[in-house]
Amino acid sequence: MTLNQTWMQRSLAHVWHPCTQMKDHEWLPLVPVKSAEGVWLEDFEGKRYLDAVSSWWTSIFGHRHPHIVMRLKEQLDRLDHVLLGGFTHEPAVVLAEKLCAIAPKGLTRCFYADNGSSAVEVALKISAHYWRNLGQPRKTKYISLTNAYHGETLGALAVGGTRLYRDAYAPLLMQPIQVPSPDCFDRAPGEAWEDHTRRRFRHMEEALERHAGEVAAVIVEPLVQCAGGMRMYHPIYLRLLREACSRHGVHLIADEIAVGFGRTGRMFACDWAGITPDLMCLSKGLTGGTLPLSAVLCGDTIYEAFYDDYASYKAFLHSHSFSGNPLGCAAALATLELFEQSDVHSANRRLAALMWGAMTGLSSHRNVIDIRQQGMILAVELAKNPRKREPYPAEERRGLRVYRHGLERGVLLRPLGNVVYLMPPYTITPEQIVTMCEAAIEGIEVATRD
Repeated sequence: MTLNQTWMQRSLAHVWHPCTQMKDHEWLPLVPVKSAEGVWLEDFEGKRYLDAVSSWWTSIFGHRHPHIVMRLKEQLDRLDHVLLGGFTHEPAVVLAEKLCAIAPKGLTRCFYADNGSSAVEVALKISAHYWRNLGQPRKTKYISLTNAYHGETLGALAVGGTRLYRDAYAPLLMQPIQVPSPDCFDRAPGEAWEDHTRRRFRHMEEALERHAGEVAAVIVEPLVQCAGGMRMYHPIYLRLLREACSRHGVHLIADEIAVGFGRTGRMFACDWAGITPDLMCLSKGLTGGTLPLSAVLCGDTIYEAFYDDYASYKAFLHSHSFSGNPLGCAAALATLELFEQSDVHSANRRLAALMWGAMTGLSSHRNVIDIRQQGMILAVELAKNPRKREPYPAEERRGLRVYRHGLERGVLLRPLGNVVYLMPPYTITPEQIVTMCEAAIEGIEVATRD
């Protein structure tokens, strides 16, 4: 038995893997990873895989970046962990200062949590609790978009709109008010992205007019609905939404967990619209993919609604054992230092252009219905009959064929259904982009053969 096979068997004997039908692994081998560096993952027998999805969109500067590793080692020599209730420490303070300094103007307070889903839970609770503290306890509902994804915990799952994740737990979930996504995949032939997005906003405006008195917040993924198939929309939606939320007295929650920290071409996706949300959720790239950490940013107005004597019972009594963990904060500070040390966004624009140039030839492919890009996210959507907009049946698992071909070529591609996407680390080289794109194109050809 090979080393890879040994680790596969040991894993399957005890590890329940996430987002996986475990029975698949009766015929679909696990990939055991021994080590990683830069854009590469390496198994126990020396085969390498180019991580084209940044390990679920987290490793924005690649694996084991030396600067982040150095900062983690320095921190581990000083302080590993301490509770953040009644105590504080340098990494948590400095990170909060830096996040508030680079965030959209007006976000001045930082609440730490463990992961993206937890950050969404925090934001939802803060919003409803804010209105309760202000004497408006009826405002407990949320407006969200169809096709949205905000995480797997019950509150985050409830405001999601992706049935694949949500339906099994429907009886357990609160019911949000859902409005149609501004997703530009649905635009009419020849219609401009901005025109389509403006037209779709009427659904949100109508929902706010009808329900503002009972709604605490609107929650959206700015510009890209990632887990929903990398569907994208124009920044004008965020501008219109910011104005409407302010006018109707409703919070705007920006879930920047997947799209923050340069992924869309600017530090935060909200920067494309020049808006400040009331609450902003951050995770994934926050620590460069090294450790779990998340943060929710808000402004003084929200913070002050909880600031009172103990006997008022207005305090926000939400906590995580590892809130503001010093190691996680140190990794996040090192990640922000990498942004400070070079013009990451300009470099990413050049890399994004190379990705687009390598992939746009697929626009004439018989089974490609759409190619779209926002910064360092590029998606190719496959269809059985693009002319009739007829998708491949989900049970055919065309994306899995791309995944398996990618592994043969030494590239980790993990399509979302019929959507093949590229979301590599920012440290990828032009030569590695060629390798990645060639594997994706070949995989699409293999997957669409009948």
